Parts: sequence; C-alpha cells; structure tokens
Amino acid sequence: METLNDRDEKRHFYKLVFSLVLPMALQNLINVGVSAADVIMLGKVSETALSASSLAGQVYFILSLIFFGLTSGAAVLTAQYWGRKDTRTIEKILAITLRYSLVISIVFTVVVQLFPIPIMKLFASKEDTDVILQGAAFLRIISFTYVLSAITMIYLNIMRSVERVIIATVVYSISLVVNILLNFVLIFGLIGFPAMGIRGSALATLIARFIELILVLLYATLINKTIKFHVKDLFLHDKLLMKDFLTYSFPVMINELIWGTGTSVNAAIIGHLGKSAVAANSVTQITRQLAMVVAFGLATATAIILGKVLGEGKEELAKKYAKRFVNLTIIVSIFGALVILGTSQIAKDALSLSGEAKSYLGIMMIVMSYFSIGQAYNTTLIVGVFRAGGDIKFGLFIDVTFMWCISILFGLIAAFVLKLPVPVVYVILMSDEIIKIPISTWRYRSMKWVKNITRY
Repeated sequence: METLNDRDEKRHFYKLVFSLVLPMALQNLINVGVSAADVIMLGKVSETALSASSLAGQVYFILSLIFFGLTSGAAVLTAQYWGRKDTRTIEKILAITLRYSLVISIVFTVVVQLFPIPIMKLFASKEDTDVILQGAAFLRIISFTYVLSAITMIYLNIMRSVERVIIATVVYSISLVVNILLNFVLIFGLIGFPAMGIRGSALATLIARFIELILVLLYATLINKTIKFHVKDLFLHDKLLMKDFLTYSFPVMINELIWGTGTSVNAAIIGHLGKSAVAANSVTQITRQLAMVVAFGLATATAIILGKVLGEGKEELAKKYAKRFVNLTIIVSIFGALVILGTSQIAKDALSLSGEAKSYLGIMMIVMSYFSIGQAYNTTLIVGVFRAGGDIKFGLFIDVTFMWCISILFGLIAAFVLKLPVPVVYVILMSDEIIKIPISTWRYRSMKWVKNITRY
C-alpha cells in the first residue's frame, strides 16, 4: 500500500520533472519554430530554395550535434557534481567544453568558406545545379553563425545540466521573434529591403544568433552568481578533470557525430533521389522535430535528474526515477506520432510542392510516425538514463551497429544498386530506431548504468 511518504516522493518527482521539461520542451519548440519558419517561407519561394537550405543546413546540423555531444558528455559530470554542490568544478568543466567548441567551430567556418560548392555536391544530385548554387550562397552567410552558436549552445546546455533552464527559454524566445520578423523582411523584401530569397533567410539567422550571444553574455556577467565563467579557466590545466572530461565527453561527442553524420548521409542519399524527395523529407523532418519537443525535453530532464540523484549517492531512487521516465516517454511519444499523422494534409495544402513531392510526403509522414516513437524511447534511455550514470560507450556501439551497418548500408544498396522506389528506400533508412529497441531495453534492465562517477 502506498504510504504518505511515497506520495510525497512522487509529488516531488513530478513537480521536478514538470519544472524542467516544460521550459525545455518550449526551447525545443522554439528551435523547431525557427526551422519551420524557414521551411514555410522558403517553400513559398520555390521548391529549389527549400531543398537548397535543407541540404546546406546539414553542415550546421553536424556541428550542433558535436556541440550537443560535448555538452552531453560534460553534463554527465556537471549533473553529478551539481548533486554534490561542487560549483567550482562545474565552472572548470564549462571552460574546458567552451575551449573545444570554439576550436571546432572555427575549423568548420574556414572549411565552409573555402569549399561551399564541393560541400553542397556531397548532399545534392549533380543534375540539380540550381540547388547546389543556392545552397552554396546560403552556406557562405550561415557559416558565420558557427562560432556564435559555439558559445551560446555550450553555455546554455551546461546551465540546463545544473537546473538553470529558464535562461535558455528566454534567449531562444527572443531569437525566434527576431528571426521570423527578419525572415519576412529579408526573404520577401518588405519595408524597402530587396527580396533576398535564400540569402535573406541566412542573414536573418546570423543576426538572431548574434542577439543570442549578447543575451547570454549579459546573463553570465550580470545575473548568474552561482556558476561563473572565468576567461582564465580556458587555459586551465587540471589533469584529473581533463581525464574525466575526455573519458566521458569525447565518446559522447563521437557518438553524436557518428549519429549526426549518419543522419546527414541519409539526407545525402535522399538528395540524390531528386529535389521532390528532398523537399518532402524537409517537411517531414520539421514535423518530426515538432512532435518530439516534449520527448527530447524528457530525455534531457532524465539525464539531469538521474545524474544529480546518482551524484548524491541515491542509486535505488535513480532506478525508480528511470522507470518513471521510460513510462512517461512512451505516453508522450504516442501523442507525438499522432501529431505527425495529423499534420500531413495540412503540410500538403500549405506548401508549394509538386505532385510527386506531395505523394512522397504522405508516405514519409506515416513512416516518421512510428519512427518517432522508437526515437523517443531510445533517446530517453541512451541520452538520458545511460549517460546519467556514465554508461556512454553503449550508445556509440548501438549507433555504429544499427544505423551504419544496417539502415544506411541497406539504404545505399536499395537506392543505388537495386534502384528501388523512393518510399521503399525511405522505409529502410528510417528503420534503425525500431530495431534498436530490444537491445537498448536489455541494457536498461541490466542496471549496468547505475554509477556515481564524481571524483572530488
């Protein structure tokens, strides 16, 4: 029979989850809103502009996953140190993470500035010359956002790991409004500005990213008194902490990079199947992101809460919380799948797509509805539960095995050897999250992820 203490504990858990998931889901929704605004507005311009921005965006997608990998790995440490109230160590971890992200973002910026057309040729069919040229123009402008994002994403993600989630919501909300307003002005040419099309979209994003950086710097220097950023920490040498950072952050970063590169390879495969397939996939991916905002928020909350509990040495409570998070994820993901199915016709009616693209879109939406359930489940386990306890190598193993060795390999064969229809290729490419479910469930039930990894 449930006691009063049990009810209080449950009430505390769900209150904590709500306080974290709601602002993070809103943040995810805002980020999707920025992408959706680009899709809707560029979809009104032309299918070519929509396809070009989607494919060019794969570069930033890979970079953002590197940032996410660095901060997810760092959060394995920061969440547990937060449980121990060791803020000085968290400050050091923040600086180490920023150091690596800045170097990586500068390299990406230089490479994109030097080779925008060859990069676009990796993703688009050689016959789609207009897509390649417009995508290269987009890349030349958008690459200047990489360093700005390196600072804002790392800082805000580390703040989330110590339960400072509201600041990211505020920053991204303001950025969304700025981005959408500037999109209208610069893409279509309003209030005296010339219509810039896809270049206008890139410029609007650049200005919005700059405003994000200003807001983050103001918060870090004037408001946040708990976790402070010290420039001198960028050059700090702490052998033990660096060892822990490399042990946890780099495998996670490599994991995210492998997964992100795999996702970009999927986009490249679809890109070589024609711009109708690309346009349909662009809309489908935005719809998936919209449907997953709460699920991704749950996964992040899982990592934060379980990491803190494990840092406090409460292993049995961590197991109980993990089970609740898994159950919540299943419920939320089913609602997400219904959102995807429900928006299919709306998307067809709202965008200027060819008949072939609309045909592909209907099928892709059905595939994505069940794919999103698998992705939500696996993300909560791999990104949330396992990483909270430092079990970071399993995610790397499962992505290499199921994504690269099964869905991508057989997708390539289906597309370019057997030359199967686009919908069949899409089903194969989107199969990895479903076939991961049994093995990720087995790992969860083994309880090998339950570890306290703090050192000081």
